Amino acid sequence: MGTIVRQPILDPHGLVHGYELLFRDAPNDDREGTGEHHALAILDNIVLFGLDRLTGGVPAFFNCTAEALTEDLIPSLSPSMTVLEISASLDVSAKLLGICRKLKRAGFRLALVGLPERSEPHPLLDLVDYVKVDSKLLDPGGHGPIRQRLKDTSAAMVAVEVNSQESYRKAQTEGFKYFQGFYFCSPEPFQNAKISANRIVHVEILRELFKDPLELSKLCPLVLRDASLVYRVLRLVNSPFYAIRGSISSIESAILILGDNTFRRIATLAIQCAFSAGRPREILHMALVRARFCAKSACLCNLDANEQYLLGMLSLLPAMLPVPMEKIVPDLPLRHQVRQALLGYPTHERCLLDWIECHECNKVVERRAIEDHYGLKRSWLMQSYVEALVRDPVEAELII
Repeated sequence: MGTIVRQPILDPHGLVHGYELLFRDAPNDDREGTGEHHALAILDNIVLFGLDRLTGGVPAFFNCTAEALTEDLIPSLSPSMTVLEISASLDVSAKLLGICRKLKRAGFRLALVGLPERSEPHPLLDLVDYVKVDSKLLDPGGHGPIRQRLKDTSAAMVAVEVNSQESYRKAQTEGFKYFQGFYFCSPEPFQNAKISANRIVHVEILRELFKDPLELSKLCPLVLRDASLVYRVLRLVNSPFYAIRGSISSIESAILILGDNTFRRIATLAIQCAFSAGRPREILHMALVRARFCAKSACLCNLDANEQYLLGMLSLLPAMLPVPMEKIVPDLPLRHQVRQALLGYPTHERCLLDWIECHECNKVVERRAIEDHYGLKRSWLMQSYVEALVRDPVEAELII
């Protein structure tokens, strides 16, 4: 069974412009999903699951072969939500050029992937809306051959494989408009980094949230010190989701109604919202997908779903604060195995988090090794992953 992977494409403000959908075959295919079979597999998955589920309402980018562009599945897609990628190395025939023009008239956007080898302008350059270039080809001086070869196009330039702050800065210097990769999860290291004073109360709340059962006499006064957290919790508990007769006006009453585990989840999410303020929102969305996935898949590994949810949520704390994980974990009264999991050690508790981290980066060999080691079925994991991409309405109430 093949697997769908999505990777974010961000604008300079850290907002998600779209997601690239990649396909990995099984069991021995480690290549990028650029073949005809892969393109059709992505189309099948889009039709099966729906674009909105796979991308959360932003455009989907996916690579198409000449054959795939002629398939009847393309017209069934939403033109405003679809960007069709075409390799620059593809031989552009008169027929293919005609098809691309027809798709453009229908409202689809096109992207040219890679730089043409020949010096003359690519036949599709005046048709495409985007040109995608590997960040490893970028000139740190900002005046290299890329800008020269693309000077006559109005297409937006997208840098791909931008997985570090250094490659992000290079792409900015070169004038790229969009950035594909996970650079936003790798903040610049700070010497002697500490959790800022205005975040200390949130860490104190997290410390109390990991106690079982919750000690309301200690937790409630801490929660009351954060007006935003109080507002989020009361807003949720008074919402139609819980259908409570009468209004709830105290944190203690809200916790008693929601129960310890539900309150842990929503309070952790509310704190993550505060932590991620000023950072690309995709960090929070990735943490939520990880949390949902780990919780949904916990039964496959005989792990606790609530603990796995919190593990997934906390896994991106260093990118949010930004503070190294080793300076965060000592402040949280976690089980030793969960502490080790957050620090990156290959514990049993970390197996699902390892899997989704490999999946995000399309590391097929490493992901397959995890499946084999723990006896996990890829089809079950992929079902959990696709379900985890769907935003929970309760979470939507908290992310304001």
